[in-house]
Amino acid sequence: MSYVPRLKSKYKEEIRTALKDKFQYKSVMQVPKLEKIAINQGVGAATTDKKLIDTTITELATITGQKPVASKSKKDISNFKLRKGMPVGVRVTLRDNNMYEFLDRLIAVALPRIRDFKGINDKGFDGKGNYTLGITEQIIFPEINIDKINKIQGMDITFVTSATNDVEALELLKQFGLPFKNQTPVNNG
Repeated sequence: MSYVPRLKSKYKEEIRTALKDKFQYKSVMQVPKLEKIAINQGVGAATTDKKLIDTTITELATITGQKPVASKSKKDISNFKLRKGMPVGVRVTLRDNNMYEFLDRLIAVALPRIRDFKGINDKGFDGKGNYTLGITEQIIFPEINIDKINKIQGMDITFVTSATNDVEALELLKQFGLPFKNQTPVNNG
């Protein structure tokens, strides 16, 4: 039998039925699911140092297990010495097994390594069931060797769900084990 990530089987066996009972869905197909995780790292200093994009791509590939692509600027901005088409960031979209593996490592290993960690903020929802989490340094991931880092950078991690509102998405992410700070319901207005 082929390998199935731990959180993927947990979703199918436990989370789906728990959410179906909680929100009174008629079918398990109505239950929200995690569709993809998009990770974005802005590298503004890449306008002066071209090697910075390559090292960021290598680091993000090490963290996610999937090769990221460089994001290019859409227009010229003279104040930032930026030309159209210059690489200014790195992004990767994880789906299926890669997504569940990354989520498992994020919850179990990376987030607890943040200094003075008390949980993640539940204010990052967009109103349509998606959640964005900002991380200030990439060294919380154990795959990154601190001695080989030349610049500490942050990243945005967006969880795209099939939930129609933030309350369902919050409950889905809580069931996966994301440690939210205050466990109060989100305003869905």
